[in-house]
Amino acid sequence: MVGKDGKVRVFTDGGSRGNPGPGAAAYVVAGADGGLIAGRGIYLGEVTNNVAEYSALIAALEGAKEIGASSVEVLSDSELMVKQINGRWRVKNPQLTELYSESIELLAGFSSWSVSHVRREKNTQADGLANRAMDLKKDVSLDTPAPARPSGKKIRIGAMISGGGTTVLNIQKEIDAGRLNAEISIVISSRSKVLGVQRAKDAALEIEIVRKKDFDGIERFSGRIKEVLKNAQVDLVAQAGWLCLWQIPAEYENRVMNIHPALLPSFGGKGMWGRNVHEAVIAHGCKVSGCTVHFCTNQYDKGPIIVQRGCKVKEGDDPDTLAKRVFEQECIAYPEAIRLFSQGRLSVADGVVNIKEVV
Repeated sequence: MVGKDGKVRVFTDGGSRGNPGPGAAAYVVAGADGGLIAGRGIYLGEVTNNVAEYSALIAALEGAKEIGASSVEVLSDSELMVKQINGRWRVKNPQLTELYSESIELLAGFSSWSVSHVRREKNTQADGLANRAMDLKKDVSLDTPAPARPSGKKIRIGAMISGGGTTVLNIQKEIDAGRLNAEISIVISSRSKVLGVQRAKDAALEIEIVRKKDFDGIERFSGRIKEVLKNAQVDLVAQAGWLCLWQIPAEYENRVMNIHPALLPSFGGKGMWGRNVHEAVIAHGCKVSGCTVHFCTNQYDKGPIIVQRGCKVKEGDDPDTLAKRVFEQECIAYPEAIRLFSQGRLSVADGVVNIKEVV
């Protein structure tokens, strides 16, 4: 409880998964003896990191007032906010102006106050509450249990794109929802001006542009890709709309996956990508299509198959309507293949993937 001197120490944290993206604010209040008095995580929806940090400060100050505190020491791992509150940096972002003013007004209501910076590793309780609120997409308290985490080893993924990046966003969505025990440590794009580059930036993912035309031959192009993957300490490479042939190093054998928008070995090979695939499926009068996740080799669409999912080709389908239905299956199949990899359940023998059953 609050002591006779009315002093409390408050830790605050805010963040978003994407900037903006789904975010949360959190705080914990401790008394003079260090014992926890209160704590909350508040789910904010789509916000920027800085808005989340200020929202956490405001919620913390209101919470401190509610429990009768008259003096408050605030500790935050946001250097920007701390410097702004203490008058060392100006508030230039219009989004923050109102939040800054509200914070100053609340602080003025205490007999004494301070706002200082603390390193993230010293702010684990508030950070944990914020992440729990984001995981559950709702407000949480100190006694709200954390959601169950996915099984398997946490793996680092290197995603490779050449276009819109929708597959990367789907993988990240599964990670954020707690269904994949993974993180996307790097996104490599073979093109600099595609929507996927901006989408990766918006999702706060590290992005590296590696264009084939910038290198003298496929060996140097492939060498640069290998260097980027190694620097990011990648466990698994996920080609996600990647359109360039590259030489996969021996150490990445059975560690590079691709998803193809058809049921391989049909409708694969050079030139068979995107709309071209769906046009060919319809032209051949197929009644079933789908998607295939496979390990990559140094030939187009020839690697061992991991997961396949099918869907109907309906009367009157065009490439766009079929593509939409296939992509729905891709959003299930690729995370499933990654999950099997992280669980150590995949092995390859004589060009065939074997999936170990769970006992």
